[in-house]
Parts: sequence; C-alpha cells; structure tokens
Amino acid sequence: MELIFHKYQGAGNDFVMIDNRTNSISLSSTQIALICDRRFGVGADGLILLEDSENSNFKMCYYNADGALGSMCGNGGRCVVAFARRLNLFSKSCIFEAYDGLHNAEVLENQHISLEMSDVTQISLYNKNYLLDTGSPHLVCFVDDVNELSIKEVGAKIRYSNSFSKEGVNVNFAQIKNEEIVIRTYERGVEDETLACGTGATATAIAAFYSGLINKSSINLIARGGDLQVRFTKMDNVFTNVKLVGGAEFVFKGNIYV
Repeated sequence: MELIFHKYQGAGNDFVMIDNRTNSISLSSTQIALICDRRFGVGADGLILLEDSENSNFKMCYYNADGALGSMCGNGGRCVVAFARRLNLFSKSCIFEAYDGLHNAEVLENQHISLEMSDVTQISLYNKNYLLDTGSPHLVCFVDDVNELSIKEVGAKIRYSNSFSKEGVNVNFAQIKNEEIVIRTYERGVEDETLACGTGATATAIAAFYSGLINKSSINLIARGGDLQVRFTKMDNVFTNVKLVGGAEFVFKGNIYV
C-alpha cells in the first residue's frame, strides 16, 4: 500500500500526517511503528490520521511512535491544525475532535497556533513531585539543573516503576530560570526523551503556578526543540482557559510503501 503523507514539527516534536477523510486507510500498530522508525521509515514521534468528524471541523487520531493508540498530544494537536489549514478545512479558527474531547484552536498573526487544552481539576503529590492530567498523564519534577540528568535513564525508571508500569506516565524535569521554565521530557510510547512535549509543557506550567514557584499565568517554556507558551486562568481549584501556543511547521511531503 502506498501512502501520501505530510511531515510537520512543533518545537521539535515531529509527526507524520495522513489525510484519511475518505476513511480508506487502516494501519496496524506494526505499520505505524515502521513509518515512525527513524532508520527504516519516515521517522517521527507519532503518526496522526486526520479524519472527518460529525460535530467539528475534523478529528485527530493520534498514535505513538510504538504504534499504540495515544492520548491527547498538544504539539501534535497544533501540527494537525496547521495541516488542516493547508487542506483548506478552515481559515482562522477551528474546532477539532481528539482523544479527550473537543478542542478550539486559532492561527495567530505570527502563524503560531494557539490550542485550547482541557481543564485541569486535580493535582496530586507523588514523592514531592506533581501528578496531573492535561489530556495525557504527567509527572512534573522540579530540579536544580535539568542538564545534569540522564533523562532517558531517570525517566524510564519512574515510568516503569510499580506505580506507573501498567498505564505509563510522561515524566517532565523542569528548572525555573528567570521566571521561565527549562523543560525536558521523557515520553511514554516513544520511550525516550523528545525535543518537546505540549501536554508536558502545559502540565509543568500549571504545576509551577500551583506550587508557588511561579506567580504569573502566562509562562514561557524552553524545550530542547523550541519555545512554547502556556496561558491559563485559575478559578477556585480549576485551571481553565488553558492555551498552548507555539509554532507548527510543515517540513516535507512524501510517499511511503507499507
């Protein structure tokens, strides 16, 4: 089977995008993992099928690099919005369906994508770290120097610990620096450090505010693959109007046989 795909990246998170509005494409986990393989396939942190939706502009079906169906992906969401705009599915703003429900998105004047994330209603403490769900489960660990850590080694130890081995968890290591956050993330499904993580950046910004480490509700985050911004409003014990903002760029278009 020959597939036409588009490659996008957001803050270094890269994705294979496939237009499946005809619902004619069905891929196995093995095929998806092969496409995402960086030596034998296209290479990506995940694969996204853009499909028709009955109650929104389109639907995002996100798969991790290991071929498993994934939960919400923030940078993938921003990239699929850029892809949908390229397909002329909307002009300025849109609503799309994802794993965790409907999301509003807007193309800003600088061509950055502003993506509305899910409300955060619960934050738990786990060994002095912060556990919360921003469409995907995240553990946020504040450290003195993120560059001193072996992210893959330390992240995998937490992800495969008894507490998280069944469902998995994404692990974010964050350093507060001049009221910005330097962040590095170990992602489940990729099972390695990625250059950025949108839901992880969102979780980390909210955890920083919740913990009192940062006192503003518009926070810049510096990931290895680029910068992101998270904005939110805290009402009572709920973080709402959560926006993930950053670039989403088309890289190339191609064909692959699977």
